[in-house]
Order: sequence, then C-alpha cells, then structure tokens
Amino acid sequence: MRRIRGVLLRLTRRRAAAIAVGAALAVPAAWVELAARIDAWWLNGLALVFGATGIALMWAGFSGPRSDWRDS
Repeated sequence: MRRIRGVLLRLTRRRAAAIAVGAALAVPAAWVELAARIDAWWLNGLALVFGATGIALMWAGFSGPRSDWRDS
C-alpha cells in the first residue's frame, strides 16, 4: 500500500503524466458506467474507484502543485 501511495504522490508532481494517466483511468470508467451493457456489481464499483482516481489525477495535473503554507 505504501508503494502505491508513493507512486501516486510522485505522479501528481508531473503535470502532463498526471493528466494522461487520469484520462486513461477516467474514460474507460465513464464508458462502463454510462454506455456498457455489463451488469456486474464488482465492475461498477471498480469503475467508480478508477473514475474517481482518474478525475483526481486530472484535477491535480490541471491545478498544479500548491504551496504548503499561506502568507497572511
């Protein structure tokens, strides 16, 4: 589990890669949820997890890195 978290955190620092991987996860997940005629409960759940992860990665890629502090 630590290794997966580390890979995802490193991926979010590379904007182009985060957008590409996010789209690669979100597009098939959207297809499974909206257009596929597959009615397997586990596949719908997996599509939701992959879709949410893909959207989060794309959001991180588009918004870019943020600082950890605020100057007031």
